Amino acid sequence: MKAKLSMLDYCKKVLRCVSFDKRLFKKEYRKSIAWLSPVEVKLLKQWIRNNQLSTN
Repeated sequence: MKAKLSMLDYCKKVLRCVSFDKRLFKKEYRKSIAWLSPVEVKLLKQWIRNNQLSTN
C-alpha cells in the first residue's frame, strides 16, 4: 500500500519536475500557493530557496 502524499509534498514533486522551464515553474508555483495553507506556503518558499529553485 502506498503512503499518501501531503499536498505540500505533491507540490514539491511537481515543482522539482518542472524546474527546467521557468515559465512552467512559475505557473505551477502559483497553483501551489492557491492550494496550500499560509504555513505550507512559507515552508514551500523555504524549500525553493534551500534547493536553489527560482520563481523569477
